[in-house]
This record gives sequence, structure tokens and C-alpha cells, in this order.
Amino acid sequence: MSRYWQNFKKYRFLLKELVVNDIKIKYRRSVLGILWSVLHPLLMMIVLTLVFSNLFKSDIPNFPVYVFTGRLVWDLFFQSTVSSMSSVTSNAALIKKVYVPKYIFPLARCFSALVNTSFSFVALLLVMVVVKVEITPVLLLLPLAVFYIFLFATGLSLLLSAYTVFFRDLTYLYEVFTTAWMYFTPIFYPTTVLPEKFQFIFTINPLYYLVDYFRDIVMFATFPSLKENLLCLSIGLATFIIGFYAFYRKQDKFILHV
Repeated sequence: MSRYWQNFKKYRFLLKELVVNDIKIKYRRSVLGILWSVLHPLLMMIVLTLVFSNLFKSDIPNFPVYVFTGRLVWDLFFQSTVSSMSSVTSNAALIKKVYVPKYIFPLARCFSALVNTSFSFVALLLVMVVVKVEITPVLLLLPLAVFYIFLFATGLSLLLSAYTVFFRDLTYLYEVFTTAWMYFTPIFYPTTVLPEKFQFIFTINPLYYLVDYFRDIVMFATFPSLKENLLCLSIGLATFIIGFYAFYRKQDKFILHV
């Protein structure tokens, strides 16, 4: 493991440049630029609140914050995994010319998504002030919640980016899969919407626990229990280990398929 850490430190400047380049490309020729990282989740929250508030208003207090927290977690996860899928294939020219640790490419996409999402916290605080959700010291635990989400997203990104090299149709299949995944995650509806016989869907959905952890901190100002922390850490760590192992096993064959 120390060898991988030394390798990571050696190429950390390349990682930084890739992240900066991704962000520049994302907002190139955009009038508002990086401000869209704040406006986009805010506008999506407004739309979803207008559409679903009449349906769930009686069940969910501070519904705008409920929607915003769900969207913020989903956006970090979704942006990381979707952008990472093509990270190896889109850097084929560089991979063929020089030696670069190939995991740098999906990792850079994940960090780019993390940077983009971090600006959304400005909008989240604004919404909390507007709807009068109490801002407490418990919010200092948000970096821990983000770490769990990032760990989970990075693990899945490594897995997806490795197998996309060999099976390009995975990109289209994943798009369909994530659409279903989003609707089976309580982002803009309460868990009580699903009948009891379908409640098991939440128990097998790792994002359910990550979203719930995030909301406990933001909406209810409660310190997550040791059990919740261990569960979220286990989800993130297990996914990362599986993703890293799969990537490691496949990376030597990338050169033949990119």
C-alpha cells in the first residue's frame, strides 16, 4: 500500500492539472462560469419543490432543504461516476505515449465533481437561512458526510471506468440504471411513499444511508450515531476496495483496447 501512496504523491501535480482542466472545460465559453455550480442545484431545488411540495408538504418539514440535500448528495455521486466512465478511454493518447498511473484519470474526474459540488454548499446555506432551518455546530460534521459519499462514488467510478474500456455500451446501460436508482432513492419524496412490501428497496440502497446521514446533520442537527458512522464508512470503504481491486486487475489490458 505504501508503494501506491508514494506513486500517488509523485503524480499529485498531474492530478491537480487534470482537475483544473476538467473544470475549465466544463465552464468554457459560459457567461456565468463556475457560478452555475451554485445556480444549477438551486434552480433544480426550486423546480422540484414547486412540483412535489403539494404532494409531500404535510409529511416533510422544510421541504426545500429536504430536496436540496438529496440533490446535493446525488449530484456528487452522479457527476463522479458518469464523468469517470470515459476517463480512461478519453485519455488514450496520453496512456499510449507515456507511463501514467491510470487510476489518476477516474480519480481526477471524482475530484472535479467534488470541487463543483462544493460550491453548492453556498446555495445550501442560503436556502437554510431562507426557510429558517437552524444553523448549528453540527454542520461541522458535513466534511465527514462528504468523505463517505466521495469514497463510495470513487470506488464505483474506478469499477465503471475499468469495465467501460472493454464494454463501451456500459455507458448507455448505466444511464438507464441511474435513472431507476434516482427514483428509488428518497431525494424528493419521503420513505413512507413506498408501500411496506417495497421498503426493502431502501435497505439495499447504499445511497439511502448516505443521504439519510447527510440530512441528519443538515436538517435535524443531530450527531449521527456510531452505528450510522460505521455503516456509512463500511459502504464507502467496501466499494472503494472492490473498485480499486477491479481497476488494478484490468489496467494492464487497457492499452490493447483504448
